[in-house]
Amino acid sequence: MRISVIGSGYVGLVTGSCLAEVGHSVTCFDADEEKARMLREGRLPLYEPNLEELFLRNRKEGRLSLAKEAAEAVRDVDAIFICVGTPPLENGDADLSAIDRVARLIATESRSSKLVVEKSTVPVRTGQELKRALAVYGRSTAAAFRVASNPEFLREGSAVEDFLHPDRIVVGVEDGQAEKQLREIYQPILEGRFRCPVHPQGCPTGSAPAFVVTTIASSELIKHASNSFLALKISYANALADLCERLGANVEEVTRAMGLDPRIGPHFLGAGLGFGGFCFPKDIQAFIRLADRVGMDFRLLKEAEALNNRRIDSFVEKIRRALWVIDDKRIALLGLAFKPNTDDIRFSPALKLAERLLAEGGRVHAYDPKAMEKARAALPGACYEADPYATACGADALVIATEWPEFARLDWEKIRDGMSRPLLLDGRNLLDPKMARALGFEYESVGRPEGDSFCASA
Repeated sequence: MRISVIGSGYVGLVTGSCLAEVGHSVTCFDADEEKARMLREGRLPLYEPNLEELFLRNRKEGRLSLAKEAAEAVRDVDAIFICVGTPPLENGDADLSAIDRVARLIATESRSSKLVVEKSTVPVRTGQELKRALAVYGRSTAAAFRVASNPEFLREGSAVEDFLHPDRIVVGVEDGQAEKQLREIYQPILEGRFRCPVHPQGCPTGSAPAFVVTTIASSELIKHASNSFLALKISYANALADLCERLGANVEEVTRAMGLDPRIGPHFLGAGLGFGGFCFPKDIQAFIRLADRVGMDFRLLKEAEALNNRRIDSFVEKIRRALWVIDDKRIALLGLAFKPNTDDIRFSPALKLAERLLAEGGRVHAYDPKAMEKARAALPGACYEADPYATACGADALVIATEWPEFARLDWEKIRDGMSRPLLLDGRNLLDPKMARALGFEYESVGRPEGDSFCASA
């Protein structure tokens, strides 16, 4: 099928590259000229495991092309996936201006019927507004538009794997033809009829994804409902961590036992600095605003958001208690991305923490395996080091702010020997407390009492 993808951010690049990988002819377009230039040169504006390989191979083999003009991306295709950004406005609503611009583009440049697919995360009723915009802007009587919703459930750091091996594919449609087209688009994934670069032997679960057909409104709601629930789980785990610190319990022992209950599950129960990234903070705000507009006070989500916002305050206080005075102290920060395996720093708790430490006069020296360049632009007041050991050298305290797996494998004796004071504050509960203290660190984590050690296999 001939498919175009409008928007070349995280969702657009993964969608376009993966649809090309399973055999479709895909054209990508982005209105940001700098981003478009990078892509034409074969450079990606973001880091995502396996994505560069897919993008370059499918361009070389001719299944993936880059449109230079917007009109080129919509005229000779069967389906258009809208993957533009919907950032939050000051009041928490999603900014849908980019979707409106794409609707105008599609309507004015199309000369034949198209399936128009919302892939961007949007509030409920956007599909109806999109249909109206396509009708208002439309000029050609030969062009008819079928609108569908197809929310993404991609985790940054494993987005390619999530796209090619999803647990479910949700499509919101109004007619059988739109459902048929979307089923055809995803058929190679539903049947596993492609060689996956992430799992060459096939889907690791051994089962086909569910193909869930709903109304457009339900499909739009599913994305916000899913992300808000996951954010709620994280905030619940952090509330438990605060309680554990006051009562002498170990939050990891508590959440591990909770997670063994299949009704709860083990995922998204990690205590720490709180959730970040572009999706959870934006989506929970948009969901709260949506509820407000229809007269519902979604206090449960408001409290989850407020609790998450307090995580940095709580951790700064932990650092302040340990250092007494933050002013003029050298603080080493390991991790800048909002999570491991990505270079995304949007709404990153690590950056929020660094900003607070700088505001109190701290001298922040930072390192991240992938997010250094983006962090330099966003946080010019910090010093950026070449590796974790240079970051820790001469530090009065070291903070683990992102749980990169390689941080757990560092030579921690070397880290300790290079520090001015061996004070280690683990904001992601990455290290074993007994190990850290046995090496001579003053060690603090989140929700784990002094002297406790957690073993996942116990």
